[in-house]
Amino acid sequence: MSEHTYPVLDRVNVPADFRNFSVPELKALADDVRTFLIDVVSKTGGHLGAGLGSVELTVALHHVFNTPHDKLVWDVGHQAYPHKILTGRKNRLSTIRQYKGLSGFLKRSESEYDTFGAGHASTAISAALGMVAARQFNGDDYKVVAIVGDGSMTGGMVYEGMNNAGILKKNFIVVLNDNNMSIAPNVWAISNYFTQIISNPSYNRFKSNVYELTGKLDAWGDRIRRVAARLEEGVKVVVTPGMLFEALGFRYFGPINGHNMSQLVHIFNDVKNYHGPILVHVTTQKGKGYAPAEADVQRLHGVTPFDKVTGIAPKKIDGPPAYTKVFGKAVVELAKKNPKIVGITAAMPDGTGLDFLQKEIPERFYDVGIAEQHGVTFAAGLATQGCVPIAAIYSTFLQRAFDQIIHDVALQHLHVVFALDRGGLVGADGPTHHGVFDLSYLRMIPEMVIMAPKDENELRDMLYTATEYTKGPIALRYPRGNGVGVPLKQGFDLIPIGKGEIVRSGHHVAILAIGLLVQNALKAADILEKQGITTEVVNMRFVKPLDTELVADVARRFDHIVTVEDNSAVGGFGSAVAECLAAKAITNVQLKIHGIPDHFVDHGTPDELHRDVKLDANGIAGVVIEFLHARPTVLHQPVGAIAN
Repeated sequence: MSEHTYPVLDRVNVPADFRNFSVPELKALADDVRTFLIDVVSKTGGHLGAGLGSVELTVALHHVFNTPHDKLVWDVGHQAYPHKILTGRKNRLSTIRQYKGLSGFLKRSESEYDTFGAGHASTAISAALGMVAARQFNGDDYKVVAIVGDGSMTGGMVYEGMNNAGILKKNFIVVLNDNNMSIAPNVWAISNYFTQIISNPSYNRFKSNVYELTGKLDAWGDRIRRVAARLEEGVKVVVTPGMLFEALGFRYFGPINGHNMSQLVHIFNDVKNYHGPILVHVTTQKGKGYAPAEADVQRLHGVTPFDKVTGIAPKKIDGPPAYTKVFGKAVVELAKKNPKIVGITAAMPDGTGLDFLQKEIPERFYDVGIAEQHGVTFAAGLATQGCVPIAAIYSTFLQRAFDQIIHDVALQHLHVVFALDRGGLVGADGPTHHGVFDLSYLRMIPEMVIMAPKDENELRDMLYTATEYTKGPIALRYPRGNGVGVPLKQGFDLIPIGKGEIVRSGHHVAILAIGLLVQNALKAADILEKQGITTEVVNMRFVKPLDTELVADVARRFDHIVTVEDNSAVGGFGSAVAECLAAKAITNVQLKIHGIPDHFVDHGTPDELHRDVKLDANGIAGVVIEFLHARPTVLHQPVGAIAN
C-alpha cells in the first residue's frame, strides 16, 4: 500500500492490543496511525483533516476506556477514521466510501465499536444519554463517552441533550473536540470565546504550572490539585468556557491540549469514575501532522486522491460545470438585479455554491452554522419583511427542518426559496446523505411548489422563476455533480408554474420523468427504439403542482405509462401521477412507478448506484420492457400503480 512501514500499528488490530501501552508507545502508535491515514486517503480520497486532528484523542480514548464494552459515541464521522483504523478495519480502509467498501461514517452494522450510526451532526449527546439511561434499566456498568466536534455545537440538538443530561445527573462524559472548524470556518460565537480563552497566557500558565508541579508530588500533589481546583472554580465562570456547560449541569474540565498524549490519558483516567455529567474540552488542530492539511484545512477536509508531497489532487478533466456552480453564479446574477434577494447556508457556503454570493455581495449572505432548523425559520423572518431568501441546503439536511418548513414557512404562505442541492443518489457519502426523500416529504405540504430541472439552463430558469413567485414557498432540487453540458444561454426565462413538456414523441409507451432522470429516460428511449419500441418522454418539471392536463393527455394516448424519479418510489413523483389518474377516473392505462426502492441504498459512485436500482438508461429500458410484457392481455383494465 505504501512505502511507509508502521512498526507499532502493525502490532495493533483492536484496542485491547494497546490498552497496556506506555505513553511513549501510545505516541508512537498515534504517529503510525497518522501516517497510515495519509497514505491511504491520498490514494482513495475521503475525509482527511478532521481525522488527522483526532488521532491522539482516539488513541487515548480507546486506551483508557474498555471498548467495546464501554461505549464511544462519535458525532458525524469525519473525525472517526482513526477510530476505524484502531477497531479492526485498518486493512479495509482502502475501500472507504467505495462501492461495497467501508462507510465514510459510523455504521452499527459495520462494527461493534460503532455504537451509533451518524452522518448528520449534533446527535451524539442525545444518543449517548439514551445509552446511559438504558444502562440503568438493564443493570449494566459500562461507561459512555460522546465525542462532539465544535462545529456540531452550532446545532440546537446538542443543547437539548445537554440540558436533559444536566437534569438527569447520570454518570456520563462528553468530549468537546474543538478545532475551531466544521467544514467551513465556524460561525459559532462560543467558539470565538474558546479561542480567546485558550490563547490567554495567564490562564494557560496557571493550568500548566499547577499540573506540572503537582504531578511530581504524589499524594500531596493530589491534595494541592484539589485546592487549586476549588480556587479555579471561583474564577472559572468568569474566564473559561466552563460557565456555559456548568450552567447546563456539567462539570467542566479543560481546555486540554488534544495532541498531548500524557495529558489526555491523565484526564480521561481521572474523570472516568467521576459522578454526574462531565465535559472535557479538548483543543485540536484540524489537519495536524500533515503540512498541506494544516495550511488549508478547508480544502483538505474532504478530498479526492491527491499527491502526498504537495497535497494537491490531479487537475480534473474539463467538463460541464457542476450544477452547484451554475446555481451559485445564477444567484449572484439575480441578486444584482433584485436587491431583496439574500442567500442562506447551513455551514456549507462552498458546498452549496453560495460562496460566490459571499465573495461578491457579502452583506446579503448568511451562514447560520449547522443549524438547518434555525436557518429555515430565519428565512421565514426575512420573508415577512419583503426579502426573498434563498435557503440553499442539501436535500438530506433539509429533512432536519421539516417542522419549520410546515409551521414557520408554508402555514404563513411565506415566499422562501428552497434550493435543495444533492437531490437523488449522491454517491460515496451513502445513505445518510442521499437526497431521496425530498419529493415525498415536500409534496405533502399544502401549497408547496416543487420542481426539478433536466439540465443547467432549466436550473437557471427555475431559480429565476422561484425568486419571482410570490404566493408562498417554492423548492427546486438538483443533483450533485456536473451538468449535461448544454450551452448556457444569456438571461433568464420564466417557466409557467405546473407545466411540463414533451421532449420526445413515441407511440408504444410513455415515460414521465423528473429532473436528472429525464436524460436517462431519453437514453433509455434510444435503447428501446433499437428493439422496435418507440417511447414518448415527458419532462414533467413540476412534482407539485403536477401538470394534470399533460398527464391526462398522455393517458388518453398510451396504454402503458412509466414514471421515473431518483426519489423514493413511496409518496413521490410517481405517487402524484397515480393520484392524478385516480382523481380523474382514468381507467384505460397501466402505470408503473419506478424510483428508489423502499430500502436504504448504500454508498458507491452515482453510476454504480443508479445501475443497482435500475435507474440508469439500461435499467429504465429493462423496466419498460418487463412492464410491457407483463400484462399483454389486460391493457385496458383499471389503472394500477405498481411501485418498486
